[in-house]
Amino acid sequence: MNFQFSIFKRIFLVLILSSLLLAVPGAGESIEIENPLEAETFQELVDAIINFIYVVALWVAPLMIVIGAYFFLFSGGRPEYVSRGKKIIVWTLIGFSVILLSKGLITFLREEILGVGP
Repeated sequence: MNFQFSIFKRIFLVLILSSLLLAVPGAGESIEIENPLEAETFQELVDAIINFIYVVALWVAPLMIVIGAYFFLFSGGRPEYVSRGKKIIVWTLIGFSVILLSKGLITFLREEILGVGP
């Protein structure tokens, strides 16, 4: 009996909610969704993604270098912390240089091969 009562409650709730939605003015009209991205073309979308990654790298790289320096300076002579600090700094510099080179390469290819400005 309790199971049937909960089913009737659910059916009643669905009917009430659907009648409320139908009573809303403009509910039967088409809905226009605005473009949340500022990009109108695929090329603009790719440029926005590349610029976002570049800006994030500009913020994260100095932070990671400071963290690596913290491990290096406050290691207390423990070789595992000295090694960890060096690795953090080296891999941060490698990653940041890869991001800089890729952004430069993309800009070079776009300007020289495709003839499209930045």
